[in-house]
Amino acid sequence: MDNPTLLKSTTRHIRIFAAEMDSDGELVPSNQVLTLDIDPDNEFVWNEDVLLLVYRKFDELVEASSGQDLTDYNLRRVGSDLEHFVRSLLQKGEISYNLNARVANYSMGLPRVEG
Repeated sequence: MDNPTLLKSTTRHIRIFAAEMDSDGELVPSNQVLTLDIDPDNEFVWNEDVLLLVYRKFDELVEASSGQDLTDYNLRRVGSDLEHFVRSLLQKGEISYNLNARVANYSMGLPRVEG
């Protein structure tokens, strides 16, 4: 049986794995399933509607690349595009920095201060 290699794309706020979770919560490499992890360090404050926007954007990007081989490069391109989408959500005020996060990084620019 052919064991696929675990392909992944990891940016600061988006992690995509060519894998699925097994019953023990472990990633099992797959050529058929992509698993998306949004903001693993909880740097931002999210609501369900905005998370759905990110999932929809992910679906659009994956659909746009259908028919292409599943490669590190193609997966990183989707991850990079999603990272830029998250930045646009922050700039539009759709999400905000989690000021109670373990580490205040402000990796996408300084937080807005209403004044």
